[in-house]
Amino acid sequence: MGPSLHIVICQLIVLLLMPVFYSEDQQCRLPVTELGGMLQPGDIMAGVILPVHLDNLYQQVFFNKRPPKTTCTIFHYESYQQLQTVIFAIEEINRNPNILTNISLGFQAYDSCSILQQSVQGTFQVLSGRSTAIPNYRCTGDVPFSAVIGQSASTHSIILAHILGLYRYPQISHFSTSPLLSNSNTFPSFFRTVPSDTFQAQGVAKMALNFGWKWVGILAVDNDYGKQGIQLVTQEIAKAGACVAFTENIVKSQRDRNAPQIVKVMKSSTAKVVIVFSIDLDLIPILDEMLLRKIPGKIFVASEAWSTSTLFNMEKYSRLIIGTLGLAIPRGTIPGLREHLNKVHPSMTFGGIWAELLWEKSFGCKFVDVKNGTVSANTQIKECTGEENLESLQTNYNDVSRLRITYNIYTAAHVLARALEDLKTCNKEEGPFIRERCADILTFKPWQLLHYMKKVKIKLSSGRELYFDRNGNPPAAYDIINWQLGPNGTIRHVNVGNYDTSAFLGQVFTINTSAIVWGTEDQQVPVSVCSQSCPPGFRKATKRGEPFCCFQCVPCPQGEISNQTDYIGCIKCPWDQWPSPQKSLCLPKPLEYLSYDDPMGSAIMAGSITSSLVPAFILRLFIQQKSSPIVKANNYPLSCILLVSLSLCFLSALAFIGYPQPVMCSLRQTMFGMVFALCISCILSKTIMVVCAFMATKPGSNLRKWTMPRVSYIIISICSLLQFLLCITWLSLVPPFPELNTETQPRLIIVECNEGSPTAFWCMVGYLGFLATISFIVAFLARRLPDSFNEARFITFSMLAFLSVWVSYIPASLSARGKYTVAMEIFAILSSSWALVICMFVPKCFIIVFRPDMNSRDHLMQKDRK
Repeated sequence: MGPSLHIVICQLIVLLLMPVFYSEDQQCRLPVTELGGMLQPGDIMAGVILPVHLDNLYQQVFFNKRPPKTTCTIFHYESYQQLQTVIFAIEEINRNPNILTNISLGFQAYDSCSILQQSVQGTFQVLSGRSTAIPNYRCTGDVPFSAVIGQSASTHSIILAHILGLYRYPQISHFSTSPLLSNSNTFPSFFRTVPSDTFQAQGVAKMALNFGWKWVGILAVDNDYGKQGIQLVTQEIAKAGACVAFTENIVKSQRDRNAPQIVKVMKSSTAKVVIVFSIDLDLIPILDEMLLRKIPGKIFVASEAWSTSTLFNMEKYSRLIIGTLGLAIPRGTIPGLREHLNKVHPSMTFGGIWAELLWEKSFGCKFVDVKNGTVSANTQIKECTGEENLESLQTNYNDVSRLRITYNIYTAAHVLARALEDLKTCNKEEGPFIRERCADILTFKPWQLLHYMKKVKIKLSSGRELYFDRNGNPPAAYDIINWQLGPNGTIRHVNVGNYDTSAFLGQVFTINTSAIVWGTEDQQVPVSVCSQSCPPGFRKATKRGEPFCCFQCVPCPQGEISNQTDYIGCIKCPWDQWPSPQKSLCLPKPLEYLSYDDPMGSAIMAGSITSSLVPAFILRLFIQQKSSPIVKANNYPLSCILLVSLSLCFLSALAFIGYPQPVMCSLRQTMFGMVFALCISCILSKTIMVVCAFMATKPGSNLRKWTMPRVSYIIISICSLLQFLLCITWLSLVPPFPELNTETQPRLIIVECNEGSPTAFWCMVGYLGFLATISFIVAFLARRLPDSFNEARFITFSMLAFLSVWVSYIPASLSARGKYTVAMEIFAILSSSWALVICMFVPKCFIIVFRPDMNSRDHLMQKDRK
């Protein structure tokens, strides 16, 4: 619906209502209540709508009677200061020869009394140009109307912006922060000198994030300001990673503002921080209820609507609100304002009624009631004389040391003046309107002034520049205020930081934490969380049915870490790293292999070298006693070969110790396989030779030729050659190689040799077992040979021990892990080698060394005859 259609509809409504407003019949005429206000004539008029009073008496309304007249209550120092500031600004503009030369700026001002109906009525009265509201009609057509300065409440400004936007009359609010007003399509003529709550919500969220507050409550008045505040703060807090513990509405229609329910929720909540979007007056019932229920320990975060309020300068509220943090409009300075404020007197020609209220509240007196000539029914109140001096007092009215909202309304007046000046000084040849025309300063249309309002730029006392974006919003800047107890027991509003969206990156949000005074006993930053932070090594696990800020800390699983607090998920360590005991960082996995530095490796090395000396000692003994009968009877050449191979078997264990190198991985198993194949082949050959030698002694035997020495060498060569071919095939096709094993023990990197082909390895071991089994069977069958040939018994026991060791090795190797697998194989090598040494040679060495009398042919033949 276009603006022209709106105007047509409004005109039709006025035509229909005119007979009702001005009917001769008083029975059907609607009563019209005229608001009392202030009027200062001028060549151009402006409207000022402010809540000089903050509240009104709640009276019952009957729909068959005229509604009772509104009785305003709670005269507001700050609002009256703002009204006087507008007057001061207009007088300052009218005196300035550089602005609106020869043009005077007048105004009409009305008290909205914080009532929506009176805000609308006051707006219609300033549009009509007289004290009677006549919609769509201006009584003083020769005096143009420029703009409305006000309102402060967002809900009121929204209604006024709808009305004024129909005609494109500019509206400049100094304190309406609702983000709804940022819609230029809905409110095309609305401007404000205060930032939108969108930026305030971002500032509050940054403050919560700065102090680590993840669990906060929100209180908000039940109007557009509060509802939008809840929505915006909730969104911004969620972006900052925090949660809302509760949201409660301050119900303005109730006398107690719903305080019992609100305080009940606050008491039951674990949230220590409460964000409040409200005006100061609506918060008082909440604080009173908190005092009644004795609920301390809450930190308030104030919206700009009450962050610098002076209503709480009472001792009873101090313990509740000390430590409050809030965002406030930046301060400004207005030279000469204090002198103007102190000149106000009840004898003023206009606005005298409000001046009387100021006088009575400031001096605690009462003016004489003209009707009955008395002061008051209360004789305790003294009479006001009018001789009192405002300069002798220091009240919120004449205190100009912390002008915030007041400076905003002062700026609003100068914005209007600047736009009018730009309109007045338009270059006639370069006008912005059709055919490059300019507007006449005394006959301009509202939409023409609106064009200049959008382009206004003025310098503030702080040095910052104020201008409007396409939605009528100025650059956002706030002071961060901390409520502290002053030396005289009053509340001080101390600036502890800034939030300026136009600042350089990194300086948008700055706060001096050391300057903050908290309302806690330990003076530490309050902790407001649903769940305590999860330390490194833990992850957050949300609780079912609760906000994500309420969680439990779960240790990271095996192999994963979290190196920061409140990690949602744990991080898996790289393959070559493992978590520290605290699971807060990944450490390099230790390398595990059987090294020479390891006690077990050192012991095995010493045992292997020492053991290899035993066959060498026996070999030396056999060489010395090679002509003795017992050495001859045991096949001296084969015994020497066997002793050498046994010494090599002991030394082959050394190939399994140390860091697995590619060459050693390739050769160690084949070395082991070859020397053991040589060893077992010698034993097998000796076994066969023993049997053949016995059988050849029988008459008619053809086995004498098999007892020749070369037969035994052939057996050894063939058996060793088969093992050699198996090893060559293994190394050619799938050779062993070094491998880093992280699967067996996740905490370690096991450096081991991958055998390449387990089948080839077990075939090699199996072949040794095959040779040993044949030797065992043959020796077992020859165990009853004459004593002179008792070598078969020793072979039987040695093969039995050898096979037992390696059969036991199979399950042991499968159950061992890491370096213990290698140690198990070395143990099997050493054990089986010792079994052969002990069973095959220890009895012979015993006879040679300790029983030389038994080492004779006669003795052997004697035993044979038995």
